[in-house]
Amino acid sequence: MRILKTLTAQSWFRAILGWLIATYIRVVRRTGRWTVLGATDHLDAWAQERPFILCFWHGRLLMIPCAWPAGRSIQMLASAHRDGRIIAEAMRHFAIGTRAGSTKRGGAEALRIMLRTLESGHSIGFTPDGPRGPRMRASRGIIAAARLSGVPIIPVAFSSSRRRVLGSWDRFVLAFPFGRGVFVWGKALHVPRDGDPEAYRQRLEAELNAITAEADRCCGHAPVEPAEPASA
Repeated sequence: MRILKTLTAQSWFRAILGWLIATYIRVVRRTGRWTVLGATDHLDAWAQERPFILCFWHGRLLMIPCAWPAGRSIQMLASAHRDGRIIAEAMRHFAIGTRAGSTKRGGAEALRIMLRTLESGHSIGFTPDGPRGPRMRASRGIIAAARLSGVPIIPVAFSSSRRRVLGSWDRFVLAFPFGRGVFVWGKALHVPRDGDPEAYRQRLEAELNAITAEADRCCGHAPVEPAEPASA
């Protein structure tokens, strides 16, 4: 473990890992049979070149680059921790930029970064249960960004018939090649300035959990269950 930490602190090693991850994602995408289901609000936003907040659970990160079309601007909010920097290296191979920002201490830094990114006309990708959970429970930070920017949140999820669900806190879904996969898009959530943050947080969490469960069922799996709420 100490050797791995030493290696991942090196930029050259993170670059190699990022390339390997990106290559694996492309292999899974090209060898699988993938379909797209759900709402079409994201298509309207792309057609009108309007930015939005792309929202997905941390455990469904792997194949998200394949849900985003080439040539459409997006930045992913990633941790400044070494894991986030490895993700940034992988995303670079899909022409997806990353913005490093901490969601700790109230998430003020992450919120400022999200608002600046959206104001500049870029969409931004965000995992509302990251970086440490609880799993599949949305934080309020994404609601604050949508309310202050006037930009909608559009959720997406994926699943695959050939996969392994890891034992990590987020139950990370590792899709395998030669599977039958699906991307399921949810409806856009617009948060008004005077909207109740908790009510909209619950709506987003319910919608994202619903499309994630639908993706699992479409691929023949029982849905991954959310963690118990932090207050429980």
